[in-house]
Amino acid sequence: MASACASMAAVRPTVARKVSLPKSRKAAVARRASVPVRAVGIEQEVALDEAPLTLLREGGEDDASSMRARFEKMIRAAQDEIVSAIEELDGQKFQEDAWTRPGGGGGISRVLQDGNVFEKAGVNVSVVYGQMPPEAYRAATGEGGGGKEMIPFFAAGISSVMHPKNPMAPTVHFNYRYFETDAPEGAEGAPRAWWFGGGTDLTPSYIFNDDAAHFHGTLKDVCDKHDETFYPRFKEWADDYFIIKHRMNERRGIGGVFFDDMNDRPQEELLAFATDMAGAVVPAYVPLVAKHKDDEYTETEKEWQQMRRGRYVEFNLVYDRGTTFGLRTGGRIESILMSLPLTARWQYDMQPEEGSREADALDAFRNPRTWVA
Repeated sequence: MASACASMAAVRPTVARKVSLPKSRKAAVARRASVPVRAVGIEQEVALDEAPLTLLREGGEDDASSMRARFEKMIRAAQDEIVSAIEELDGQKFQEDAWTRPGGGGGISRVLQDGNVFEKAGVNVSVVYGQMPPEAYRAATGEGGGGKEMIPFFAAGISSVMHPKNPMAPTVHFNYRYFETDAPEGAEGAPRAWWFGGGTDLTPSYIFNDDAAHFHGTLKDVCDKHDETFYPRFKEWADDYFIIKHRMNERRGIGGVFFDDMNDRPQEELLAFATDMAGAVVPAYVPLVAKHKDDEYTETEKEWQQMRRGRYVEFNLVYDRGTTFGLRTGGRIESILMSLPLTARWQYDMQPEEGSREADALDAFRNPRTWVA
Protein backbone atom coordinates (compact mmCIF):
# COMPACT_ATOMS: atom_id res chain seq x y z
CA MET A 1 0.00 0.00 0.00
CA ALA A 2 1.33 3.12 -0.91
CA SER A 3 1.52 3.40 2.70
CA ALA A 4 3.90 5.14 4.94
CA CYS A 5 6.00 2.71 6.85
CA ALA A 6 5.91 5.12 9.77
CA SER A 7 2.20 4.43 10.18
CA MET A 8 2.79 0.76 9.35
CA ALA A 9 -0.79 0.02 8.33
CA ALA A 10 -0.33 -2.63 10.94
CA VAL A 11 -3.71 -2.36 12.60
CA ARG A 12 -5.50 -1.39 9.44
CA PRO A 13 -8.65 -3.33 8.59
CA THR A 14 -8.39 -5.98 5.94
CA VAL A 15 -10.29 -5.91 2.67
CA ALA A 16 -13.02 -8.54 2.25
CA ARG A 17 -11.63 -11.37 0.13
CA LYS A 18 -12.64 -14.57 -1.57
CA VAL A 19 -9.98 -16.56 0.22
CA SER A 20 -10.21 -19.46 2.60
CA LEU A 21 -9.77 -18.03 6.09
CA PRO A 22 -10.63 -19.74 9.37
CA LYS A 23 -13.97 -18.59 10.79
CA SER A 24 -12.28 -16.64 13.58
CA ARG A 25 -10.14 -14.75 11.05
CA LYS A 26 -13.16 -14.09 8.83
CA ALA A 27 -14.90 -12.54 11.80
CA ALA A 28 -11.80 -10.51 12.57
CA VAL A 29 -11.64 -9.22 9.01
CA ALA A 30 -15.24 -8.07 9.22
CA ARG A 31 -14.81 -6.37 12.59
CA ARG A 32 -11.51 -4.62 11.96
CA ALA A 33 -13.14 -2.16 9.56
CA SER A 34 -15.18 -0.65 12.39
CA VAL A 35 -12.27 0.04 14.75
CA PRO A 36 -11.57 3.79 15.14
CA VAL A 37 -7.89 4.16 14.32
CA ARG A 38 -7.73 7.39 16.32
CA ALA A 39 -7.73 5.19 19.44
CA VAL A 40 -4.28 3.79 18.65
CA GLY A 41 -1.37 5.50 20.40
CA ILE A 42 2.03 6.09 18.75
CA GLU A 43 4.67 8.31 20.35
CA GLN A 44 6.08 11.33 18.54
CA GLU A 45 9.39 10.71 16.80
CA VAL A 46 12.76 12.30 17.61
CA ALA A 47 15.24 12.98 14.78
CA LEU A 48 18.63 11.23 14.79
CA ASP A 49 21.89 12.33 13.20
CA GLU A 50 22.44 8.85 11.75
CA ALA A 51 20.68 5.53 11.54
CA PRO A 52 21.19 3.25 14.58
CA LEU A 53 22.32 -0.35 14.28
CA THR A 54 18.86 -1.46 15.37
CA LEU A 55 15.50 0.22 15.89
CA LEU A 56 14.43 -2.39 18.45
CA ARG A 57 14.34 -1.92 22.20
CA GLU A 58 17.35 -3.25 24.02
CA GLY A 59 17.20 -6.64 25.72
CA GLY A 60 14.14 -8.66 26.61
CA GLU A 61 12.22 -10.44 23.87
CA ASP A 62 13.78 -8.35 21.11
CA ASP A 63 17.05 -10.32 21.10
CA ALA A 64 18.80 -11.24 17.86
CA SER A 65 17.05 -14.60 17.56
CA SER A 66 13.52 -13.19 17.85
CA MET A 67 11.19 -12.84 14.87
CA ARG A 68 11.14 -9.10 15.53
CA ALA A 69 14.90 -8.83 15.18
CA ARG A 70 15.08 -11.12 12.16
CA PHE A 71 12.33 -9.24 10.35
CA GLU A 72 14.04 -5.93 11.05
CA LYS A 73 17.30 -7.36 9.72
CA MET A 74 15.50 -8.46 6.55
CA ILE A 75 13.86 -5.11 5.84
CA ARG A 76 17.07 -3.19 6.54
CA ALA A 77 18.93 -5.41 4.06
CA ALA A 78 16.13 -5.03 1.49
CA GLN A 79 16.25 -1.25 1.86
CA ASP A 80 20.00 -1.24 1.22
CA GLU A 81 19.67 -3.49 -1.83
CA ILE A 82 16.84 -1.53 -3.45
CA VAL A 83 18.35 1.89 -2.77
CA SER A 84 21.66 0.73 -4.24
CA ALA A 85 19.95 -0.53 -7.42
CA ILE A 86 17.98 2.70 -7.90
CA GLU A 87 21.03 4.89 -7.26
CA GLU A 88 22.98 2.93 -9.88
CA LEU A 89 20.18 3.39 -12.39
CA ASP A 90 19.54 7.07 -11.64
CA GLY A 91 23.03 8.36 -10.92
CA GLN A 92 21.83 10.41 -7.94
CA LYS A 93 21.92 9.61 -4.22
CA PHE A 94 19.06 9.18 -1.76
CA GLN A 95 18.65 11.55 1.17
CA GLU A 96 18.43 9.66 4.47
CA ASP A 97 16.49 10.66 7.59
CA ALA A 98 16.44 8.53 10.73
CA TRP A 99 14.31 8.91 13.83
CA THR A 100 13.44 7.14 17.04
CA ARG A 101 10.68 7.25 19.64
CA PRO A 102 11.07 7.57 23.43
CA GLY A 103 9.40 4.23 24.14
CA GLY A 104 11.35 2.35 21.49
CA GLY A 105 11.20 1.92 17.76
CA GLY A 106 11.81 4.39 14.97
CA GLY A 107 12.51 4.45 11.29
CA ILE A 108 14.78 5.26 8.38
CA SER A 109 13.48 7.14 5.34
CA ARG A 110 15.51 7.32 2.15
CA VAL A 111 14.16 9.61 -0.57
CA LEU A 112 15.44 10.67 -3.99
CA GLN A 113 13.83 13.72 -5.64
CA ASP A 114 14.37 15.34 -9.04
CA GLY A 115 16.82 12.67 -10.12
CA ASN A 116 17.98 11.90 -13.62
CA VAL A 117 15.52 9.04 -14.05
CA PHE A 118 13.15 9.31 -11.10
CA GLU A 119 10.94 12.25 -10.28
CA LYS A 120 10.61 10.83 -6.78
CA ALA A 121 11.61 7.55 -5.16
CA GLY A 122 11.40 6.57 -1.53
CA VAL A 123 12.18 3.51 0.58
CA ASN A 124 11.15 3.55 4.24
CA VAL A 125 11.73 1.07 7.04
CA SER A 126 9.99 1.38 10.36
CA VAL A 127 9.69 -0.32 13.74
CA VAL A 128 6.69 0.76 15.81
CA TYR A 129 5.75 0.04 19.42
CA GLY A 130 2.27 1.31 20.26
CA GLN A 131 -0.88 0.81 22.28
CA MET A 132 -4.37 -0.20 21.16
CA PRO A 133 -7.65 -0.52 23.09
CA PRO A 134 -9.11 -3.98 23.84
CA GLU A 135 -11.79 -3.67 21.17
CA ALA A 136 -9.06 -3.16 18.56
CA TYR A 137 -7.35 -6.31 19.81
CA ARG A 138 -10.56 -8.32 19.57
CA ALA A 139 -11.22 -7.01 16.07
CA ALA A 140 -7.68 -7.78 14.96
CA THR A 141 -7.45 -11.29 16.39
CA GLY A 142 -10.97 -12.67 16.65
CA GLU A 143 -10.23 -13.59 20.29
CA GLY A 144 -12.57 -12.82 23.18
CA GLY A 145 -11.63 -11.72 26.66
CA GLY A 146 -12.16 -8.89 29.07
CA GLY A 147 -9.94 -6.21 30.44
CA LYS A 148 -9.93 -2.49 29.80
CA GLU A 149 -6.21 -1.81 29.65
CA MET A 150 -4.46 -0.62 26.50
CA ILE A 151 -2.74 -3.48 24.69
CA PRO A 152 0.87 -3.29 23.49
CA PHE A 153 1.52 -3.95 19.82
CA PHE A 154 4.63 -4.19 17.68
CA ALA A 155 4.93 -3.64 13.94
CA ALA A 156 7.86 -3.57 11.53
CA GLY A 157 7.91 -3.08 7.80
CA ILE A 158 9.40 -1.72 4.62
CA SER A 159 7.42 0.47 2.23
CA SER A 160 8.43 2.04 -1.08
CA VAL A 161 7.11 3.95 -4.09
CA MET A 162 9.11 4.86 -7.22
CA HIS A 163 7.82 7.48 -9.71
CA PRO A 164 9.96 7.71 -12.90
CA LYS A 165 10.02 10.84 -15.04
CA ASN A 166 9.43 9.15 -18.39
CA PRO A 167 5.72 8.36 -18.97
CA MET A 168 6.71 5.08 -20.65
CA ALA A 169 8.36 3.86 -17.42
CA PRO A 170 5.98 2.53 -14.74
CA THR A 171 5.60 3.39 -11.08
CA VAL A 172 6.07 0.62 -8.52
CA HIS A 173 4.89 0.24 -4.93
CA PHE A 174 5.73 -2.46 -2.42
CA ASN A 175 5.23 -3.03 1.29
CA TYR A 176 6.13 -5.97 3.55
CA ARG A 177 5.29 -5.97 7.25
CA TYR A 178 5.12 -8.06 10.43
CA PHE A 179 2.75 -7.42 13.33
CA GLU A 180 2.41 -8.70 16.91
CA THR A 181 0.09 -7.85 19.76
CA ASP A 182 -0.27 -9.06 23.34
CA ALA A 183 -3.66 -10.11 24.67
CA PRO A 184 -5.50 -7.84 27.12
CA GLU A 185 -5.49 -8.76 30.79
CA GLY A 186 -8.05 -11.48 31.44
CA ALA A 187 -8.21 -12.68 27.85
CA GLU A 188 -8.48 -16.39 27.19
CA GLY A 189 -6.30 -18.39 24.84
CA ALA A 190 -2.87 -17.62 23.42
CA PRO A 191 -1.41 -14.38 24.79
CA ARG A 192 -0.04 -13.11 21.50
CA ALA A 193 -1.37 -12.70 17.99
CA TRP A 194 0.87 -12.16 14.97
CA TRP A 195 0.63 -11.96 11.20
CA PHE A 196 2.49 -11.01 8.02
CA GLY A 197 1.24 -8.85 5.16
CA GLY A 198 2.41 -7.01 2.09
CA GLY A 199 2.57 -6.94 -1.67
CA THR A 200 4.13 -5.46 -4.79
CA ASP A 201 2.15 -3.74 -7.56
CA LEU A 202 2.83 -1.86 -10.81
CA THR A 203 1.24 1.37 -12.06
CA PRO A 204 2.11 2.12 -15.68
CA SER A 205 0.70 5.04 -17.65
CA TYR A 206 0.90 3.01 -20.87
CA ILE A 207 0.48 -0.73 -21.29
CA PHE A 208 3.38 -2.83 -22.58
CA ASN A 209 2.28 -6.45 -22.55
CA ASP A 210 5.81 -7.83 -22.32
CA ASP A 211 6.56 -5.54 -19.36
CA ALA A 212 3.42 -6.68 -17.56
CA ALA A 213 4.27 -10.32 -18.26
CA HIS A 214 7.80 -9.85 -16.93
CA PHE A 215 6.62 -8.12 -13.76
CA HIS A 216 3.82 -10.56 -12.97
CA GLY A 217 5.92 -13.52 -14.06
CA THR A 218 8.71 -12.60 -11.65
CA LEU A 219 6.26 -12.34 -8.76
CA LYS A 220 4.57 -15.59 -9.77
CA ASP A 221 7.88 -17.45 -9.79
CA VAL A 222 8.49 -16.40 -6.19
CA CYS A 223 4.95 -17.27 -5.14
CA ASP A 224 5.12 -20.69 -6.83
CA LYS A 225 8.32 -21.48 -4.97
CA HIS A 226 6.36 -21.30 -1.72
CA ASP A 227 2.81 -22.28 -2.70
CA GLU A 228 1.31 -22.53 -6.18
CA THR A 229 -1.98 -21.15 -4.88
CA PHE A 230 -0.36 -17.90 -3.73
CA TYR A 231 -0.10 -16.06 -7.05
CA PRO A 232 -3.71 -16.48 -8.25
CA ARG A 233 -5.06 -15.70 -4.78
CA PHE A 234 -2.83 -12.69 -4.16
CA LYS A 235 -3.14 -11.36 -7.71
CA GLU A 236 -6.93 -11.28 -7.33
CA TRP A 237 -6.54 -9.70 -3.90
CA ALA A 238 -4.44 -6.90 -5.40
CA ASP A 239 -6.99 -6.35 -8.17
CA ASP A 240 -9.69 -6.03 -5.52
CA TYR A 241 -7.71 -3.75 -3.21
CA PHE A 242 -6.32 -1.05 -5.51
CA ILE A 243 -9.73 0.23 -6.66
CA ILE A 244 -10.60 3.92 -7.00
CA LYS A 245 -14.31 3.55 -6.36
CA HIS A 246 -15.29 7.11 -7.26
CA ARG A 247 -13.62 6.69 -10.70
CA MET A 248 -15.95 3.96 -11.96
CA ASN A 249 -13.89 1.36 -10.11
CA GLU A 250 -10.68 2.05 -11.97
CA ARG A 251 -7.68 0.22 -10.56
CA ARG A 252 -4.65 2.28 -9.66
CA GLY A 253 -2.59 0.24 -12.10
CA ILE A 254 -2.23 -3.35 -13.29
CA GLY A 255 -1.81 -4.86 -9.85
CA GLY A 256 0.64 -7.51 -8.77
CA VAL A 257 0.23 -9.38 -5.49
CA PHE A 258 -1.28 -8.34 -2.16
CA PHE A 259 -1.88 -10.32 1.04
CA ASP A 260 -2.66 -9.71 4.70
CA ASP A 261 -3.44 -11.60 7.92
CA MET A 262 -1.01 -14.38 7.02
CA ASN A 263 -0.56 -16.59 10.08
CA ASP A 264 -1.85 -19.93 8.83
CA ARG A 265 1.58 -21.55 8.66
CA PRO A 266 4.84 -21.42 10.64
CA GLN A 267 6.52 -18.05 11.09
CA GLU A 268 9.68 -19.39 9.48
CA GLU A 269 7.85 -20.13 6.24
CA LEU A 270 6.18 -16.74 6.13
CA LEU A 271 9.41 -14.91 6.91
CA ALA A 272 11.06 -16.77 4.03
CA PHE A 273 8.17 -15.83 1.73
CA ALA A 274 8.29 -12.14 2.71
CA THR A 275 12.08 -12.15 2.29
CA ASP A 276 11.87 -13.63 -1.21
CA MET A 277 9.11 -11.23 -2.23
CA ALA A 278 11.11 -8.21 -1.09
CA GLY A 279 14.12 -9.64 -2.93
CA ALA A 280 12.08 -9.88 -6.15
CA VAL A 281 11.45 -6.12 -6.38
CA VAL A 282 14.71 -5.27 -8.14
CA PRO A 283 14.56 -8.00 -10.83
CA ALA A 284 10.82 -7.44 -11.38
CA TYR A 285 10.98 -3.66 -11.70
CA VAL A 286 14.39 -2.17 -12.44
CA PRO A 287 14.72 -3.75 -15.94
CA LEU A 288 11.45 -2.06 -16.95
CA VAL A 289 12.70 1.40 -16.01
CA ALA A 290 16.09 0.77 -17.63
CA LYS A 291 14.25 -0.24 -20.80
CA HIS A 292 12.05 2.86 -21.01
CA LYS A 293 13.89 5.66 -19.22
CA ASP A 294 15.18 7.15 -22.49
CA ASP A 295 12.08 6.54 -24.63
CA GLU A 296 10.82 9.49 -26.65
CA TYR A 297 7.40 10.84 -25.70
CA THR A 298 5.03 13.67 -26.62
CA GLU A 299 3.55 16.44 -24.53
CA THR A 300 0.19 14.65 -24.72
CA GLU A 301 1.75 11.47 -23.33
CA LYS A 302 3.32 13.43 -20.48
CA GLU A 303 -0.05 14.97 -19.68
CA TRP A 304 -1.62 11.50 -19.57
CA GLN A 305 1.06 10.38 -17.12
CA GLN A 306 0.24 13.38 -14.94
CA MET A 307 -3.46 12.49 -15.08
CA ARG A 308 -2.64 8.97 -13.91
CA ARG A 309 -0.48 10.44 -11.15
CA GLY A 310 -3.57 12.33 -10.05
CA ARG A 311 -5.41 9.02 -9.76
CA TYR A 312 -2.51 7.71 -7.69
CA VAL A 313 -2.90 10.64 -5.29
CA GLU A 314 -6.65 10.08 -5.06
CA PHE A 315 -6.27 6.42 -4.13
CA ASN A 316 -3.60 7.06 -1.54
CA LEU A 317 -5.34 9.91 0.25
CA VAL A 318 -8.87 8.50 0.07
CA TYR A 319 -8.58 4.71 0.23
CA ASP A 320 -5.11 3.57 1.26
CA ARG A 321 -5.47 2.40 4.84
CA GLY A 322 -1.83 2.91 5.74
CA THR A 323 -1.92 6.55 4.64
CA THR A 324 -5.22 7.38 6.33
CA PHE A 325 -4.15 5.57 9.50
CA GLY A 326 -0.96 7.60 9.67
CA LEU A 327 -2.73 10.91 9.07
CA ARG A 328 -5.24 10.24 11.85
CA THR A 329 -2.79 9.02 14.47
CA GLY A 330 0.00 11.57 14.21
CA GLY A 331 2.52 9.45 12.33
CA ARG A 332 5.60 10.97 10.74
CA ILE A 333 4.07 13.12 8.01
CA GLU A 334 7.08 13.19 5.66
CA SER A 335 7.12 9.40 5.61
CA ILE A 336 3.35 9.11 5.27
CA LEU A 337 3.26 11.36 2.21
CA MET A 338 6.45 9.97 0.68
CA SER A 339 4.31 7.89 -1.66
CA LEU A 340 2.88 10.93 -3.45
CA PRO A 341 4.49 12.09 -6.72
CA LEU A 342 6.09 15.51 -6.99
CA THR A 343 3.66 16.50 -9.75
CA ALA A 344 0.17 15.47 -10.83
CA ARG A 345 -2.67 16.79 -12.98
CA TRP A 346 -6.45 17.02 -12.77
CA GLN A 347 -8.18 17.90 -16.03
CA TYR A 348 -11.93 18.37 -16.19
CA ASP A 349 -13.81 15.51 -17.90
CA MET A 350 -10.77 14.11 -19.67
CA GLN A 351 -11.81 11.22 -21.94
CA PRO A 352 -9.24 9.31 -24.02
CA GLU A 353 -9.83 8.99 -27.74
CA GLU A 354 -11.39 5.69 -28.76
CA GLY A 355 -8.77 3.24 -29.99
CA SER A 356 -5.88 5.23 -28.50
CA ARG A 357 -3.14 3.85 -26.24
CA GLU A 358 -4.66 5.89 -23.43
CA ALA A 359 -8.01 4.16 -23.97
CA ASP A 360 -6.28 0.77 -23.92
CA ALA A 361 -4.60 1.65 -20.62
CA LEU A 362 -7.88 2.80 -19.11
CA ASP A 363 -9.51 -0.46 -20.17
CA ALA A 364 -6.73 -2.42 -18.44
CA PHE A 365 -7.28 -0.38 -15.26
CA ARG A 366 -11.03 -1.00 -15.31
CA ASN A 367 -10.89 -4.64 -16.37
CA PRO A 368 -8.00 -6.57 -14.77
CA ARG A 369 -6.19 -8.77 -17.26
CA THR A 370 -4.40 -12.08 -17.03
CA TRP A 371 -0.72 -11.37 -17.69
CA VAL A 372 0.79 -14.81 -17.08
CA ALA A 373 -0.67 -18.30 -17.28
